[in-house]
Amino acid sequence: MALRIYGNRQLKTLPGQNTRPTPSRVREAVFNIWQDITGCRWLDLCAGSGSMGAEALCRGAAIAVAIEQSGPACQIIKQNWQQVATPEQQFRVLRGDVVKRLKSLAAEEFDRIYFDPPYTANLYEPVLEAIAKYSLLAAGGELIAEHDPKREMVEVSGLAIVRQKVYGGCAIAFYEPINSPVP
Repeated sequence: MALRIYGNRQLKTLPGQNTRPTPSRVREAVFNIWQDITGCRWLDLCAGSGSMGAEALCRGAAIAVAIEQSGPACQIIKQNWQQVATPEQQFRVLRGDVVKRLKSLAAEEFDRIYFDPPYTANLYEPVLEAIAKYSLLAAGGELIAEHDPKREMVEVSGLAIVRQKVYGGCAIAFYEPINSPVP
């Protein structure tokens, strides 16, 4: 199965519904809101096919990091990102449990974080808490958590919801670090 992103580039996806790519209209909306990501540090959590990170790389992100539990999905992400990344861009794909893998990133900061877990997984609170605990979201940065529109999103110590948008059967919540200076 294939998916198209910025610049009409085609990406690979895994067959079946184990990884659910972010709908194209949501992806387009996110990048319309986050217009200039040139040079940003991007973190893609529960990355699936890596379409959001691939889109970020196509739009000029300097660094992209993916965390994904599925081995086959990690291979697809690597292939997709190799296809779109320029020699100046850095990327890496980390396989494993997202909460445990976040600890390994504790020395890093990201300007944009996209978090798209399986909607029924109980990952929202532990992942958001880990992001705050390890200070992974840079001052002035923003995180989007994709979720079911019927779900009430939580705030955790260190991160505040600043707005929410609904696109049919998909919703996104925007988080910023608390006490973050405006860039």
